[in-house]
Amino acid sequence: MSSPRISARLQRIKPSPSSAAQDRANQLRREGKDIVNLVVGEPDFDTPAHIRRAACEAIERGETRYTMSAGTPALRQAICDKLLRENALSYLPRDIIVTCGAKHAIFNVLSVTLSPGDEVIIPAPYWVSYPDMTLACDGTPVVVNCREEDSFCLTASALEAAITPNTRWLLLNSPNNPTGAAYSAQDLRALSDVLLRHPHVMLMTDDIYEHIRFDDQSLPHVLAIEPGLRDRTVVVNGVSKTYAMTGWRIGYAAGPTDIISAMETLQSQSTSNACSVSQAAALAALQGDHAFLAEFVATYRTRRDKALALINAIPGLHCRTPGGAFYLFVNCSGLIGRKTPDGQLLKTDVDVVLYFLNSVGVAMIPGSAYGVGPYFRMSIATGIDVVAEGCKRIAKAVASLQVG
Repeated sequence: MSSPRISARLQRIKPSPSSAAQDRANQLRREGKDIVNLVVGEPDFDTPAHIRRAACEAIERGETRYTMSAGTPALRQAICDKLLRENALSYLPRDIIVTCGAKHAIFNVLSVTLSPGDEVIIPAPYWVSYPDMTLACDGTPVVVNCREEDSFCLTASALEAAITPNTRWLLLNSPNNPTGAAYSAQDLRALSDVLLRHPHVMLMTDDIYEHIRFDDQSLPHVLAIEPGLRDRTVVVNGVSKTYAMTGWRIGYAAGPTDIISAMETLQSQSTSNACSVSQAAALAALQGDHAFLAEFVATYRTRRDKALALINAIPGLHCRTPGGAFYLFVNCSGLIGRKTPDGQLLKTDVDVVLYFLNSVGVAMIPGSAYGVGPYFRMSIATGIDVVAEGCKRIAKAVASLQVG
């Protein structure tokens, strides 16, 4: 993006690798290729019926006009109730803002708090958008690699080593995209102790996968473990993953009044309010029956277990058992240095992913897009037959490789 008409700020960032991989898979399908798409990070379930009905009823009631920029009073109160009920966190509606998805909330938090030179600590593997959003907001991403032997979780010692006088934020995502890693109460206690020693560092938690966990346990929120961080923490969440509502575009943030107020000012001059009908649907989601969620999670668990068994049976590949979300983050270091049937050397995880796409039609995302290689991310948010077919094709492709 080198046009002189494009700002230097935007030229620092790149398009989302997730979106690019999805677009490529769709393009190949349009060309008639048989593609198994293990890219997309969204539930394949329909939005539950009671939520869809609430949206239709809102339309019939004429709730199709502007709302307050920060969201409807009813939805903001429902978010307060949710945070108290599920996370033991007490907020007032004035400390809540409704956004056009959780991604929008994160971007707006960074927009209203970062100045040139401010650093954001981002544990890797990370969601692909964190570093580029930081760059777009004039900040400096400080990527801290988290080791597989540490379950891909940030350790207290690594956090301590990464903090400088310029550190503005620590961005923490649990369960994590792409690894599925989930921080334990002990992990959060250790990280909190570090943050308490550095009062200039703020904390943003991306909790979008909080309900998609496979151990049947609900871990406490970091603020429930250490309330002393409350005045410098922003909690980000949304309805996309839990309620199969990715296209409805409703996220939210809860945090200190000054930050939420600044976000509302920014939002009033950019997007204005999130979609009024989607807000009505989100209200029904937060207040309604959650019985469907157990079925969703059980289905994801079945897919996870099937995919793990198939992937770990392929020589050269191995994957840790994810604790949540709906991805496998597969270590493909055993394939690096091998040659494809046409003599091409696999040097990186990008080479591996392209080989799978071109040879057997399986679309995935290289781990280097998430800051760590050689790995690849495969989504299990699709039918188990699709997951199994993808793993079968991967096994076939690996069996065709030659030792370099």
